[in-house]
Amino acid sequence: MYVMLTGVAALWGAATGLLVPRAAYRFSVEPEDAWRDTCPAGHPFRGVARGWLGSTRCAACAAGTAVRTTAQTKTTAVPAPPDEAAEPAEIAESADASTREGDGREGDPRAEPVARYAPAVLAPVASTLGCAALAAATGLRPELAVWLLLAPVAVLLATIDRRVHRLPDRLTLPLAGAAVVLLGGATLLPEHAGSWLSALLGGLALGGFYFLLFLINPNGMGFGDVKLALSLGVALGWYGWAVVFAGGFAGFVLGAVYGFGLVVLRRAGRKTGIPFGPFMIAGALLGILFGGLAA
Repeated sequence: MYVMLTGVAALWGAATGLLVPRAAYRFSVEPEDAWRDTCPAGHPFRGVARGWLGSTRCAACAAGTAVRTTAQTKTTAVPAPPDEAAEPAEIAESADASTREGDGREGDPRAEPVARYAPAVLAPVASTLGCAALAAATGLRPELAVWLLLAPVAVLLATIDRRVHRLPDRLTLPLAGAAVVLLGGATLLPEHAGSWLSALLGGLALGGFYFLLFLINPNGMGFGDVKLALSLGVALGWYGWAVVFAGGFAGFVLGAVYGFGLVVLRRAGRKTGIPFGPFMIAGALLGILFGGLAA
């Protein structure tokens, strides 16, 4: 039963993880910029959830690639007669022109956003492994449904923060509210292993701690981290204060190890800012796993 449950959770993580890249691309902008509403090639996003879910490449890009591939196949299938063959210089010029059409291939100046904002592999892998681990640790308890619903949003937030050092309010605040409401519903079901009151207090405690750090050093701790701490504290507090401490502390340890590694490799200095959201989320995941196994 546990093997089947873990497998179903992994499939859920993979399916939801495949929907993350487009939302991450659209949200990964500077604070003063509007959310992206077109793909890297300039086509308006359409489709599921008003174009917010899916791959970074839109349907128009995929259709254009298919048309070009078919045209190239037909062109190469029938070679030109020797007396009408193009000169090598003309062939090279034609190849250069094809890479400047904005089709997202190598050589296209608009291909850089695709590589930068399209975590096509990392997000599904992280979501799959995270959901599978949560299922294995939590079992059939009702809070598992809560963890599986919150996990894709956490992966999305980690992806955005890793790209542009930003945690949008449109995601962090609804995530905190959803954690409170969903765990409140879990308390109404039998065999749950947590406390809703403890979850509320955990959110206030962890959020208050991060707010204190923000007041002490605003340049070192962003206010988006404070808002993210509210939802993570709620999730960790479900299993008690020991889990809140363990998950919060694990986030700081992971962030410190990452920063120290960058300094050792001379890829950053002591004052270089790093996105802390992914480490907060990873630490919270470890705390929830610990709480689920211990409950």
